Amino acid sequence: MSRLYKRGNVYWFDFRINGIRYRQSTGQTKRRDAEDVFHAEREKAKTGESVGTKKIKDCTVAVLADEYSKWVKFQKSYGSKRFFIKHIVETFGNLRVRDLNARIVEQWQTMRLEHRKPATINRITSCLRHMITQGEKWEMVDEETAKRVKSVKLLKEDNKRLRFLTLEECHRLIDCCQEHLKPIVTIALHTGMRRGEILSLKWEQVDLKHGFILLDISKNGERREIPINTTLEYLFKEIPHSVESMYVFAGKNGNPLTDIKNSFHAALKNAGILDFRFHDLRHTFASHLIMAGVDLTSVKELLGHKDITMTLRYSHLAPGHKRKAVQVLDRIMEKDEDVVLNNGHNLDTVLEKNQNGDCPKSLEVMVGATGFEPATS
Repeated sequence: MSRLYKRGNVYWFDFRINGIRYRQSTGQTKRRDAEDVFHAEREKAKTGESVGTKKIKDCTVAVLADEYSKWVKFQKSYGSKRFFIKHIVETFGNLRVRDLNARIVEQWQTMRLEHRKPATINRITSCLRHMITQGEKWEMVDEETAKRVKSVKLLKEDNKRLRFLTLEECHRLIDCCQEHLKPIVTIALHTGMRRGEILSLKWEQVDLKHGFILLDISKNGERREIPINTTLEYLFKEIPHSVESMYVFAGKNGNPLTDIKNSFHAALKNAGILDFRFHDLRHTFASHLIMAGVDLTSVKELLGHKDITMTLRYSHLAPGHKRKAVQVLDRIMEKDEDVVLNNGHNLDTVLEKNQNGDCPKSLEVMVGATGFEPATS
């Protein structure tokens, strides 16, 4: 590949010698002058004399993924990205980075839809795009390849799934859990914490004196404080403190537990609960708060959502709460009507008063400063 092209008013050259890619501005606005610079630089590259030219190594996706993995290893997201990187290597590892394009990635997306949900495919695609972005900074990926890969759009996701347990199912599930799993499920039901947040919880984050759990860095990158209720207070006091580990739920060698999948599935099976995931315990926590009349803003803060949009998925669970709100009008209207009748006024009298400038009270005055929303405990 060897070419001369324009970026704005200036010509750039792009060529490859002995597996190394050279790309740089000629600094010329006229094609003839640019061609002279292009040919001169190419001759220098052949003899190894090229100076000041940007070199981009011709590497495979696997090599880039290895460098990316080393860089991301100490980041908070590495736990999930490790799986994504592995999948990228298995799928695209043998390809040269410069051969990646939108068609290859989009065809992979289509094939994976037969076995994976759009959300999973989107996480892997986002990881690939981020890897390419970092590779461009490290001069392992050329600009054109980066543009092609980053042009791939994410699939439309269906995030409307809302599976939660009834109170009876909650008790049944806890009763069917093994001893090491019971406190984990109980904490999930009483806090709405994610599985990773619970399993990585340290004793220093549990403040029983002031009654809250402090999550320094949550999934959205923000600090979050979760109140500890009476159930959790007793639970944390009963959990034995291991002198060998700082973690509340320690596994082998004092490291945090990493896998509760088998024991959780066994508990679900014994409890007769179908189509349920650990993350749905978080939905259960939020759903029961909403049904109990807790406002959406409070639930949003407890769940750690960045905006109210995610929390609104639970709003339909409060029909009784909304019904109570509009019933306030019934009481107000009935009270106002009784006052009118008891004073001996009829409709003509009211209209006559209106004509004389005596207007009836507005809804704002009748409802008061608190509005229609009934107070919640």
